[in-house]
Amino acid sequence: MRDNALARELHRAGDEVTIAPMYLPLMLDENTLAGNEAVPVFFGGINVFLQQKLAMFRHTPAIMDRLLNSVGLLRWAARHSHMTSARTHGEMTLEMLCVGSSRLGKEMEKLLSWLKHTERPDVVCLSNALFAGFAAPLKKRLGVPVITFFQGEDGFLDGLPEPYRSKCWAALAEQLPNSDLLLAPSRFYAGFMRERLRLAEHAIEVVPNGIQLDGYSVAPAQPAPPAIGFLARLCREKGVELLVDAFLVLARELGDTTTRLHLAGAATAGDERLIAELQRRLAAAGLAARVQWTPNLTREQKIEFLRGLTLFSVPAVYAEAFGLYVIEAMACGVPVVQPNSAAFTEIIAETGGGVWVPPRDAAALARAWQQLLGDSARRQTLGRAGRLGVEKFFTARTMSEQFRRAARRICPSC
Repeated sequence: MRDNALARELHRAGDEVTIAPMYLPLMLDENTLAGNEAVPVFFGGINVFLQQKLAMFRHTPAIMDRLLNSVGLLRWAARHSHMTSARTHGEMTLEMLCVGSSRLGKEMEKLLSWLKHTERPDVVCLSNALFAGFAAPLKKRLGVPVITFFQGEDGFLDGLPEPYRSKCWAALAEQLPNSDLLLAPSRFYAGFMRERLRLAEHAIEVVPNGIQLDGYSVAPAQPAPPAIGFLARLCREKGVELLVDAFLVLARELGDTTTRLHLAGAATAGDERLIAELQRRLAAAGLAARVQWTPNLTREQKIEFLRGLTLFSVPAVYAEAFGLYVIEAMACGVPVVQPNSAAFTEIIAETGGGVWVPPRDAAALARAWQQLLGDSARRQTLGRAGRLGVEKFFTARTMSEQFRRAARRICPSC
C-alpha cells in the first residue's frame, strides 16, 4: 500500500515509475499505478520455493515458469502459505538475503534483464530490507543507485527458528551497506533497526508513510450506539486478542451495556483458530451480538467502516514500524487509542489525534475507551486534530516530496 501510494504520487508529479511485484501479484484495496498491469511477477513464490528445494526446477523452460507464475495459482499459494514450515521460511529468507550467490540465478537473470532492457531505471527502490541482497547485483548490472526501505522486518526475522534467525540478521547487516540510501517510516523504527543492526548514527533516514486522502472524510454524525473499531490483520501480533480482552473488561467490569466492537481486516487460514476462539469467548460472555467481524474490505468499504466508528484501536503487541491503519482512522476524524510504544507514540504526538495507554494492558485500554466514550467534546477535539495532522504530515504528497528530497542526494535526476 505504501509503495503504491508513493508510486502514484511520484507519477502524478511527472516521474516515470514502475512497480515490479515480487513473489505474488499486487493485492491492494485501491487502484494500482496506471499501466502497471502488464508488469510480470518476479521471483514468483512457487518458482522460488521449487527452485530452492529441487535442482531440476532451476533449469525449467520459460513456459513452465510462466505457468507457475499465473495469478490464480499464486493467489492460491498465498492462501495456503501458513502450511509452509518455519524452517522453510528461514531457508528461503537466507537465500533471498544472499541472492547474488544463491541457487536462484535463473530468477535473478529474469529481473536484471527486464530492468536493463525494458525499464532502464535511474534508481531502483527495494520495498523492504529483506531484499537488501539485491542491491549489489542491481548496481553491478545497471550502474544505478539503490534505495532500500525498512518496513517492519524485525518481527518476521525474530520469528524464524535458529540457526536461521541469527544467520538472517547477520546477512542483513552485511548486505545493507550495498544500498546507497536507507529509509525508515518512523523515527522509532530508524533507531530501533540502527541499534539492532549496529549501524552508524545517521545511517537510516526517515520518510514517514502517507496515504492518498481521496475519499477519506469525516462522518456528519457520531454512530449510535457507539462503536470501537479495529482494522488490521486479524492476528495476535496486531493485538486482536488484547482488543477482545479489553472489550470484555469494558462490558463486564466497567458496566458498558451499549458499545459495539467492529473488527475488520485480512484473515489468513492460519488466523482462523484464534478468531474462532475469540468468538467462543465473546459468545460465552453473552456479547456475540455486540461484535461484528468483517474480513477483507475493499477501499470504499474500509472508508465506510472507519466513518462508522466512535473510537479506533489496534493494540499491536510488537514493535510496529508505522501503522497505516492509524492515519487512515484519523483521516476519517476518528480518535485513536493506541499503546504508548513503537511508532504510535510519535504519530499521536505529531497529530494530537488520540491518546496513549500502557502497552499490553487490556484494563488500561478499556478504561481509556470508557473515559472517551463519556466525553463527546474531547472526542471531537481529538478527531479534528487527527484529520488536520494527517493532512499536514501524512499524505502521499508529503511522503513523495520527502522521498524525492532524500533521493536527489544520490540520484540528481530524481
